[in-house]
This record gives sequence, C-alpha cells and structure tokens, in this order.
Amino acid sequence: MAKKIITFGEIMLRLAPKGYYRIVQADSFLASYGGGEANVAVSLANYGMDAGFVTKLPGHEIGQSAVNALRQFGVDTSNIVRGGERLGIYFLEKGASQRASKVIYDRAGSSIAEAKEGDFDWERIFEGADWFHFTGITPAISKNLADICLKACKAAKEKGVTISCDLNYRNKLWSKEQANQVMGELCRYVDVCISNEEDAYDVFGIKSEGTEVTAGELNKEGYREVAKKLTERFGFQKVAVTLRTSISANDNNWAAMLYQDGSCYFSREYPIHIVDRVGGGDSFGGGLIYACLNDYQPQDTIEFAVAASCLKHSIEGDFNQVSVDEVIKLAKGDASGRVVR
Repeated sequence: MAKKIITFGEIMLRLAPKGYYRIVQADSFLASYGGGEANVAVSLANYGMDAGFVTKLPGHEIGQSAVNALRQFGVDTSNIVRGGERLGIYFLEKGASQRASKVIYDRAGSSIAEAKEGDFDWERIFEGADWFHFTGITPAISKNLADICLKACKAAKEKGVTISCDLNYRNKLWSKEQANQVMGELCRYVDVCISNEEDAYDVFGIKSEGTEVTAGELNKEGYREVAKKLTERFGFQKVAVTLRTSISANDNNWAAMLYQDGSCYFSREYPIHIVDRVGGGDSFGGGLIYACLNDYQPQDTIEFAVAASCLKHSIEGDFNQVSVDEVIKLAKGDASGRVVR
C-alpha cells in the first residue's frame, strides 16, 4: 500500500509572458498553477504515492481550475476547503544570462490567507497519514496561517506522523525577525528540515563560512557545521541542504547534502541549463520525501532528490512531471540527454 503524504499551503495562479519576454513587453500571459506544497504533492503523486494537498480555495471557476490542475496528476483534493473571495496570483518573468528572474505577487486577501483554524479538521485529515509537509512560505502569509500550521504540526505529532519543512524564506512576505520567531516554534515539531545556502542564515542566523552565493562561491564542507547547528538546536532527524552555484540565470551547478546521524552525504554535482527554475526546490523536497518513505540509504536518498530536481529545471511550469524511472536513470549516472527511442 502506498504511503500517504499530506501537504498544506497555498496554490496560486501563475501568469507568465511567453518565452523570455519581460512583463512590460507582454500582451498575453500563459496561465498555470503552482505553489510550494502543491508542487511537492504533484511530484509524489507522479511517483505513485498517495499524496494529498490541503488548502482553502474560492468556490468559483478559477478556484476549481486550481483543483483540476492537481487532480489531473492524481493528487487527493478531498480535504481542500472552499470559501473566500480570491485565488492568489503570481507573475513570473524568466531571467536570461545576467538578467535575473523576477516574481511579482498579487496574493493579499486570498482565500487561504484568510482561513480560520476551524476550517481544517487535522485529526481527520491525518488519519492514516505517514508524512506531513509544509514550507516556511505558508506561515509567512498571515498570522492565522502561522497558528494553523502550529495546530497542524501538533496534530501530526500526536498521530506519529513524520513532519518535514522547507524553510523557504521569502523577504517579500515577512521579516527575518518574524521568520525566526515563528519558524523557531514550528521547527520544534519538525523531523526533516530542508534548507538552501541562504535560508538557514536568513531565518536562524546560521551561515556557512567561506560562502558568498552572489559571487558563485560555495564551500560545501562548511555546510556540515550548518546542518550540525540546526540539528543541535531543533533535534532534526535529517537536514537536507541544497547547494546551488549560479553561473547565470540560465546556467547553474546543482548539488545537495544530507546530514543524518552525525554524518554528511554529498550528491554528485550537475551542470544544469535552466528551462524553468521555479519549483526546483519543491521537486527536491518531493524526491527526498519519496526516498525516505521508501527506505533508501542516505547516499541514495540525496542522489534521488538532486536528480529529481535537476530534471525539474528542464520542465516548464511549477510541477515536476517526471517518473521514478527517469529520476533513477539520471541518479545512476545517465546524464547524456540522448533521445530515447
């Protein structure tokens, strides 16, 4: 029987100009849907897992379109609450060469931002669940959601559900001081922490010495100390740190580290040419959760998660639309990209 995963957060309407057009050039926008925890649920559903996404969406047709986008990949939407006035929107302008990508949010007053604790029956939602995943984006949206996340974590812990969190700091949503306070409380319940080279510092002031991400410098060994400090502070079972070296908006080097039981496991590093980087971290989280639930060894776990995310960077949209076999093939070393006939 497939393991059951519950994710909780906001799904938004994504509007993007075609190709590499800037927003000020656009006379039309391609509509799709995405959001951190929804992206993780889609990854896991594509891997054959029982993945459910929990949120609150307006009852009108745009809200239903978001539900339909999840259903087409087999995500369980039965615990989505309907109500409120609007679906959050984000506009994405793809970067190229030395011009960075840009995201503009239009999400104030969304249905999920105005959700109440009574909207979600967590005891029922977590019935039979094995894993609960959320990101630092969700409690940043509103005070209500921070409280709801805490209630969800307590309910999951009471039922023996493993909890993972991607720190995912967003400075457009809250301050570092707010993030430190709220995430410090939530992380007391977290078993598996996912971070990147900036989030641990932005949220908790923990930094790898000798690293300057904007200059493309990455001291992998320094992240042993970052993961160790996070584990000592919160008692995490695992800490996964993604390691991105940005050469340009189009080309990055991509790797990760898993810290578990005092040992570090580094993945191979992939040179990636980016088609769409939004959802890259979420695809890593989905791969990590899949590997953990299927009892992969630590080295195989981090290799699977990084390979899954590497493939996502080649796919348009927020969702990582790949299979387990495709990920394993890459993780085992076939990075040729040759035509499969």
